[in-house]
Amino acid sequence: MEKKSRFADVLLPLPVSTYTYSIPDGLAGKAVEGGRIVVQFGRRKIYTALVVEIHDRKPDSHEAKEILSVLDEVPIIFPLQLKFWNWIAAYYLCHPGEVMNAALPSAFKLASESKVVLNPDFNPRKEELNEKERLLLEALHNRPAIEISEVSKIIGQMKVIPVIKTMLEKGIILMEEELPERYRPRKETFIRLTEEYTANEEKFKDLFEQLEKKARKQLELLMSFLVLSRQDSGESREVNRTGLLKSVKATPSALEGLVAKGVLEQYEKVVSRMKEGGAVTDVSSIELMDFQQNAYDGIRQAFVEKDVVLLHGVTSSGKTELYIKFIQEALDKGQQVLYLLPEIALTTQTINRLKKYFGERVGVYHSRFNENERVEIWNKVLIRGKTGNAGGSSYDIILGARSAVFLPFSDLGLVIVDEEHDSSFKQYEPSPRYNGRDVALYLAHLHNAKAILGSATPSLESYYNCQEGKYALVEMTERYRSMEMPEISVVNLKEEIRWKKMKSHFTSVLVKQLEDALGKGEQAIIFQNRRGFSLRLECETCGWMPTCRNCDVTLVYHKQNHQLRCHYCGYTTFIPEKCPECKGISLKMKGFGTEKVEEELGLLFPKARITRMDLDTTRTRHSHQKIINDLEERNIDILVGTQMVTKGLDFENVSTVSILDADNMLGFPDFRSAERSFQLMAQVSGRSGRKNKRGQVIIQTYNPKHPVILDVVNHDYKAMYEQQLVDRRKFKYPPFYRLVLVKVKHKDPAVLNKASDELAKRLRKLFGNRVLGPEYPLVSRIMNYYLKQIMVKIERSASQTEMKKKLMEEMEEFSKLKEFSPLRLVIDVDPQ
Repeated sequence: MEKKSRFADVLLPLPVSTYTYSIPDGLAGKAVEGGRIVVQFGRRKIYTALVVEIHDRKPDSHEAKEILSVLDEVPIIFPLQLKFWNWIAAYYLCHPGEVMNAALPSAFKLASESKVVLNPDFNPRKEELNEKERLLLEALHNRPAIEISEVSKIIGQMKVIPVIKTMLEKGIILMEEELPERYRPRKETFIRLTEEYTANEEKFKDLFEQLEKKARKQLELLMSFLVLSRQDSGESREVNRTGLLKSVKATPSALEGLVAKGVLEQYEKVVSRMKEGGAVTDVSSIELMDFQQNAYDGIRQAFVEKDVVLLHGVTSSGKTELYIKFIQEALDKGQQVLYLLPEIALTTQTINRLKKYFGERVGVYHSRFNENERVEIWNKVLIRGKTGNAGGSSYDIILGARSAVFLPFSDLGLVIVDEEHDSSFKQYEPSPRYNGRDVALYLAHLHNAKAILGSATPSLESYYNCQEGKYALVEMTERYRSMEMPEISVVNLKEEIRWKKMKSHFTSVLVKQLEDALGKGEQAIIFQNRRGFSLRLECETCGWMPTCRNCDVTLVYHKQNHQLRCHYCGYTTFIPEKCPECKGISLKMKGFGTEKVEEELGLLFPKARITRMDLDTTRTRHSHQKIINDLEERNIDILVGTQMVTKGLDFENVSTVSILDADNMLGFPDFRSAERSFQLMAQVSGRSGRKNKRGQVIIQTYNPKHPVILDVVNHDYKAMYEQQLVDRRKFKYPPFYRLVLVKVKHKDPAVLNKASDELAKRLRKLFGNRVLGPEYPLVSRIMNYYLKQIMVKIERSASQTEMKKKLMEEMEEFSKLKEFSPLRLVIDVDPQ
């Protein structure tokens, strides 16, 4: 009976759908669904692919290429994850390969340098070579390594992979760096007693006498080892080599002496890159206040009928304590928990709170970890699904930013999305452009898990879903331990300027409040949602302003580097001595950012310790944590920051908060500007007076009667919500309509205009007056690509799946038109 051929449908980390490859007999028993393999894609490229299905259906349209090798003989993802990926691809109108690329840690996507070298063990007499093989062999005798792209020229044919594959099988050549595994387990050297000395007191006695006479350094080292071994590992009697040498400031030679005598032995051991925690506190020790207990009971009751609960609690109402209680309930059932936060900065405080109660059961996952650490966390979540055991070497609680949704959960019981309103949950580049909150809710649905969305200022969409009965709503309107809400003062900038009370960018009210706070040893937070020193440079004679050579934006001045910088592409240049247009020398700085605020506060309060928290000061891995720790330990008097300082941080000694330029947010041309302004102002206000006294908030504005500012002053979320709902319904925006934004990019503006007009025309045939545009966005050129946007508004009553399917089909057809090549089309579903 003829043996059936086996085939594998695979995903590649590219914007493509699945491809089918043939599995050679030698690898048939090794390839597994959910595991990685190595395949040739195109004429010369080699990629890591993920097996989605193994079957015996031979492709009709083409001859399937063979897979080159198998990397995993056990799955690294579960079938439920594939279902999750496919949903993301369908909802956000992208390819499954793009989801795979976003989901897997970079160390799982192996790097191929695609170079061949001569095998030093090759014996040319034992192998018969054809003409092509001989040509390549001669070239390798003259050069140590040859790229696959060059092999084509050497042998005179385009299809080089079959030749290379045959030569690899014959042992003629090797791949110089044949898809090297980038993940390396961390290993450290440990020391332990040899068996000869483990249970022989007489030998130990003789050894001590001998060392006391002839080798005092070795004796000190041995005594230190015995002490540390009992402290660190009980009966295992092993000690980290580095720690042992540091304990007595001993040299390696002393240790080598004890090893040579057969007293100690050294060995390597795989260790975790994650920091270990200390003792844990029992969750039952958390005492809830009456209003918290009511909210806790309300959530439990809501979970009987609903899978998603929105916890709307004012700032400092104690939402984290409720989260911890529900985490414990999930763990008691043997389930996993996913806890999402919008910013890496927030994980610092939250991880300390969670580890206090759950210790080593908590894992942290975000983009600041290096690739080895991310693989280690992935494997610790994966092992739970393979063994079915909670605790041990696996993580039961994952705290992370949006990318944590892609971890291989096997038994997810609870999903918590804190600060659920935050736009940082949205992925902008590259595809998939998903919202971490929304995909987390679908992930919870797949696992039949419960979900809690928490915020002091919920998104309009989430609050609307509660009003419509899709989610349950639980509210907490009091602050923890009966603390008062902060007192908010609105200062009219027009009046301050008119009466010449301003000191730089600070009103007299703010300066007086800062003086009082610093005099009492209290701390302050100053919020300015623009980084850099000055927002633009301007010639007062002719109005010239320096702009980016790659983007249609003015350059921002950064004083620290004395450079003008583009915040879109990174282009930098120096400040000209005179205006290049009129040759005038009246060049003035206009506008201000966090860098300038920090400097001018230093001039007003020379004794104050002032620190800045924005993208420029938090680029390194531990920079967030250092600033937060310094503020907690009162090493900072005034913290100046962008929206990083607005999100969920808790500092007990902060009494004063100021928003320097409220109008900048309110005037931004976006349908969400009122909602976002309210959220930012309410959140940053909540950082003040969180422990012992009522906080003071000062909002500087030219329009103190603006409805959003009045709602912030009155702590009235519902008033803002109701007004925005009227506007959203009138102008067909979420939550009443779904938005799909199509961005068209081209380096030639004429081609862009023609292409975008043609695309809009085609889309109108499908969707009618649901289509708006094409229009230039606020920034119409980025990195030398001109942009136009087309917006499609889809009513909630329409079939989202059918509409998106039609849109995707039309986009794929349009992208094939050679007339507009090379045109870039970007689809953003639910743009933020």
